[in-house]
Amino acid sequence: MPEEEKNEMLETLPALALRGLTVYPKMMVHFDVGREASVKAIEESMSSNTPIFLVAQKDIRVEAPDRNHLFDVGTVSVVRQILRLPGKTIRVMVEGQYRARLHDLIQTDPYLVAKVERAESDQSYEGKSNSLRAEAAVRQAYELFDRYSELAPKNASAEMLMNIMSSEDAGYIADFIAQNVSMRVLDKQSILDELRPVQRLNKMNRLLRREVEILEMEQSIQRRVQENMTQNQKDAFLREQVRVIQEELGEDGDNEIAAYRRQIADAHLPEEVENKLLKEVIHLEKQPFGSAEASVLRNYLDVCLELPWTKISKERVNVQAARKILDADHFGLEKVKERILEFLAVKQLAPDLKGQIICLVGPPGVGKTSIGMSMARAMNRKLARISLGGVHDEADIRGHRKTYVGAMPGRIINAIRQAGTKNPLLLLDEIDKLGSDMRGDPAAALLEVLDSEQNSTFRDHFVELPFDLSDVLFITTANTTATIPKPLLDRMEVIELPSYTDEEKLQIAKNHLLPKQLKRHGLKKSQLKLTDDAIREVIVSYTRESGVRILERELGSLCRKVAMGIVSEEYKQAKVTGDNLENFLGPRKFHPEKNGLENQVGLVNGLAWTSVGGTLLEAEVNVVPGSGKVELTGNLGNVMKESARAAFTYIRSRAKELGVEPDFYKEKDIHIHFPEGAVPKDGPSAGVTITTAMVSALTGIPVRGDVAMTGEVTLRGRVLPIGGLREKSMAALRNGIHTVILPKDNETDLEEIDQTVRNALQFIPVAHVDQVLANALERPPLAQPEEQTDNAPLGGAGTSARASVPQA
Repeated sequence: MPEEEKNEMLETLPALALRGLTVYPKMMVHFDVGREASVKAIEESMSSNTPIFLVAQKDIRVEAPDRNHLFDVGTVSVVRQILRLPGKTIRVMVEGQYRARLHDLIQTDPYLVAKVERAESDQSYEGKSNSLRAEAAVRQAYELFDRYSELAPKNASAEMLMNIMSSEDAGYIADFIAQNVSMRVLDKQSILDELRPVQRLNKMNRLLRREVEILEMEQSIQRRVQENMTQNQKDAFLREQVRVIQEELGEDGDNEIAAYRRQIADAHLPEEVENKLLKEVIHLEKQPFGSAEASVLRNYLDVCLELPWTKISKERVNVQAARKILDADHFGLEKVKERILEFLAVKQLAPDLKGQIICLVGPPGVGKTSIGMSMARAMNRKLARISLGGVHDEADIRGHRKTYVGAMPGRIINAIRQAGTKNPLLLLDEIDKLGSDMRGDPAAALLEVLDSEQNSTFRDHFVELPFDLSDVLFITTANTTATIPKPLLDRMEVIELPSYTDEEKLQIAKNHLLPKQLKRHGLKKSQLKLTDDAIREVIVSYTRESGVRILERELGSLCRKVAMGIVSEEYKQAKVTGDNLENFLGPRKFHPEKNGLENQVGLVNGLAWTSVGGTLLEAEVNVVPGSGKVELTGNLGNVMKESARAAFTYIRSRAKELGVEPDFYKEKDIHIHFPEGAVPKDGPSAGVTITTAMVSALTGIPVRGDVAMTGEVTLRGRVLPIGGLREKSMAALRNGIHTVILPKDNETDLEEIDQTVRNALQFIPVAHVDQVLANALERPPLAQPEEQTDNAPLGGAGTSARASVPQA
């Protein structure tokens, strides 16, 4: 088409962008206009008596639309009426005239002006279509709109239905239905875009069918909801009738409420508890059927009625019987058993004595938990065990308030509930491994539980009633007291369980562990004969622990290997000795420290202790030409580094007496290293070890390889006492050490050491570093100290220990 002829067909009209609305030809529509540009376009159309182009926006959120925000097809309409509302809003009534296609917006301010082209189909609305396809589409439209008017009578009146039924024009029917039925803007626009009447009506029928299906589904859902509500109302009405009839007859049926009342009456609860539970029963009785609060109340009543408010088990406090049980369950640990029996003796003389809380502290595997279980058996108390390792929420101890979803009592109340008596033995395992975070500190919550002055009225957040914990015997276990908060530790009486000696481990393995493993693996005593030498070899070469847990595991591995041989018919019975042990357990995992027994310059055997036992801790020192730097390596803590500096200063102050060059600190670099650098090490008791190694390296005098030592050193050379002597001495014995040098102030601790260890080691108490050097070096330095204290060897115990974080 020529450009001039095309321009003649375009009309320039004021335009109005519609939001969420579509206007169709031959339809009378009214709507409110609020945007300033839209109001001015309406006013211009009225004042100039010209039509206005109405086109829908693609995005209703756009306040100032341009060409890209408008659809391509709109409706040229005539403004019939304007009604001004309060504010700047006007209400407009328009009548659509014909479809038009938007070519361009030639003005956007102060209102939109558009160039449009008429886009009507060749077939006018008045022309009747006699084709069969049009007739079928029209009839389908009649049927669908009739069904729509039944499902949504508020949206489709009888007058609208008559208007449709009176027309046979497919295009007009499609436009009329689209104008009056609630649909998405895109669906309405698709009807406006379709210029072919029959196709337009078919598309409208598809959209109308979808709307009908949605309405039918909504009605189905609403009908089911109404039926459920009606049934609930009916049930509530019938229950109320039954209750009224029972009241009139003076009967109390065997229903849930009556059952709760009987349980409360039969339990003989304390007055405060009984009154509280009866109030909750009354509250439950008033709840409608199926209410969420009724479930909460039932759960609360069930928990409270299961608690042993008044039930007490008969306690047996007999020292002799307890001794037999402890001896049968545990070998050794004589001092620990004696302390427990003393506790029971006091309990026997003063039965009403309350508030005794025992904390068993010792390395893993020494029998802390099993001793607590033996105590429960000896005293005839119910046992409940609570593992506190990793607990970091205060609500785990005190519980959650019952109003929360999934609320439950705390671990203390739950344990008593499971025990079934008011006076059980509660074993709080791993109390040293409590954590804390933003939800609270469980250790703080335990302060009330473990305080005999307060726990008689312990209130759990869930139960909300005071429960008497004063009759409960609390036994706690820990590997160390270092991580237990001081206020909590102050409430407990600590009993330390030392490490087992090799002889004790031998007896435990023979009398307890091996029979247990034979039974577990289905073996008879005649099928596996394990000599004492073999057990000792397992202890020395396959385990390195303070307790017997790994030893039991190795014995289990041995039993499995024997069981496999018997089932495979390799042999009918096995005799395991120290010589053939590797055939069953494989290569030895640990070897005696033979290198440590050689006399070497700058290499000293120290002793360290941690919560899992003792070990040998070597210190190595090398002296090289340099500028006087001191290098410390081996993953050392601050305290250990300070010990090295103190030793260095002491050597400088007495360089002449020790035979060291006076200016060594200017011309020599000293490197102090502790092997196994991946293992953190800290503590002051490596002071004498570092001093001896440095003096040996600076003087070239070898250190005796069969000597181990422990002790803190000062700037004046004094040797101060240390801890963990028992564990350190056993570590020295395990590693082939013959002599242990220890602080003189620790001499009294030798009484605590096992007699076997005392007989096997030579102990030399010292008060000064010079005495250490005199006994540790192959030959003494140039001069001896002026004051010499008695450092005669003793048949006693030395200490060595090591664990994951050695305390040197």
